[in-house]
Amino acid sequence: MLTKLYGSAVFGISAVAITIEVHIAIGIGYHLVGMPDNAFKESHYRIAAALLNNGYRIPGKKITINMAPAALKKEGAAYDLTLALGILLASSQLKGLDLKDYLIMGELSLDGSILPVKGVLAMAIQALEEGFKGIVIPKENAAEAGLIEGIAIIGVSHLTEVVHFFSHASHQKSFFNHKSSNESISTDALKVQKSLIVKTNRPSLCFSEVKGQEGVKRAMEVAASGGHNILLIGPPGAGKTMISKRLPSILPEMNFQEALETTKIHSVAGILETHGLLSKRPFRSPHHSISDVALVGGGSFPQPGEISLAHNGVLFLDELPEFKKGVLEVLRQPLEDRKITISRAKYTISYPASFMLVASMNPSPSSHFSNQNSLYESSVHEAQRYVSKISGPLLDRIDIQLEVQAVSYEKLSGVSMSETSAVILKRVEKSRDIQLNRFKDIDGVFHNAQMDINEIQKFCKLNKDSQSLIKSTMKRLSFSARAYNRIIKVARTIADLEGEIEIQSVHIAEAIQYRTMDRNTN
Repeated sequence: MLTKLYGSAVFGISAVAITIEVHIAIGIGYHLVGMPDNAFKESHYRIAAALLNNGYRIPGKKITINMAPAALKKEGAAYDLTLALGILLASSQLKGLDLKDYLIMGELSLDGSILPVKGVLAMAIQALEEGFKGIVIPKENAAEAGLIEGIAIIGVSHLTEVVHFFSHASHQKSFFNHKSSNESISTDALKVQKSLIVKTNRPSLCFSEVKGQEGVKRAMEVAASGGHNILLIGPPGAGKTMISKRLPSILPEMNFQEALETTKIHSVAGILETHGLLSKRPFRSPHHSISDVALVGGGSFPQPGEISLAHNGVLFLDELPEFKKGVLEVLRQPLEDRKITISRAKYTISYPASFMLVASMNPSPSSHFSNQNSLYESSVHEAQRYVSKISGPLLDRIDIQLEVQAVSYEKLSGVSMSETSAVILKRVEKSRDIQLNRFKDIDGVFHNAQMDINEIQKFCKLNKDSQSLIKSTMKRLSFSARAYNRIIKVARTIADLEGEIEIQSVHIAEAIQYRTMDRNTN
């Protein structure tokens, strides 16, 4: 007997419907085809034990299971529940059940309990778009899938609950009593319950705890306002890491579109720790021993890397020159394109990667500037060789590059408190509101750092004084075209913070001062 059910496979941050065909015929054997991985192939043992422990059995016949499309790899144990139901239907142990309108996913324990799976949010969206009535998933994933309106979410914790649900038509109807019988589901009907956006408390770290470094805090405010990449260069103990870790306290919460996309990525990666949409921007801080695959994503079964997990948030790389050169170089394209495309022999996959790069580094092997008269001072040649670990093309993509000097005793011992993060956040939010209004008709652009050349030409008009200043600077310091565009973007953000419609020469001058590495090199 042949039966057909539907599951889902996550590819990138989207899901693809999987048709599961179970055929039982005379003979002996268990044949699973359709590019399953090893965990998938072991499903036979889990399913057999789960069925036996709940009064069912694996038929002593030839079982052939096909999973289409066959060209797409299937991984993990998330299809256990789908396969088990298919075997029960094909062997006539369950009769009269209609499962064709449901997408079913779940990992089985040996006692029949159903364990949570990854990527449920993407699966629910895909199920809605393809016209399924409902999605049967582990109970632990139900709140995550419940973010999507217009489709029934059936959260189950045991195999017997699934059988009971499909065996009682009245239970199924109760999930749809809010719909008319002729209501169609399409992509246009996709709605997310915005009320389920998780509101988190602001981070406890505050900029008022940072003594001195007013110039660095100003640069952080500019970076947060426009979403700009920033590099801090200074000796140990100057406050680089302390300031960087307080950046989330002045970042506004994500808007609805950003929250949905970020939540999908964390769901696919299996690290979603909340029952609602994320509102707090991610802050990822990988160790410098990280591999290039872990940073950008990929692998035998592709997974999002740190740059995608930091999407719409911050990627903090402390001690930048200590990262492997190959790891740093793979950042160049994502920083420009704000996505990462991974191509292998059998697949090509893209992940969003629109993140703020925040990095810190020492100025030399001794960790001090050459003019500090330190006992551990490095020679100019040693300092240049150390800094050269960061390639020119990568530096070119960092909008703000700032020297951080050591804090004096007077400032450290002072009792006066500087501005709190809450005060700075209000200015950042006001600037972000200006940018959101500016880009309201442009998809995927929320702040100044995301502007391409067309938006720069449209929204970043320079007056004569500004043009004259940047022209003379370009000639004197030999800035690249990319550096020119990034100076304009930063100047646009500074003007937004000041509430200015037109970019003034003073805004250009401040943006130029934030190109420390370019100025020192040239």
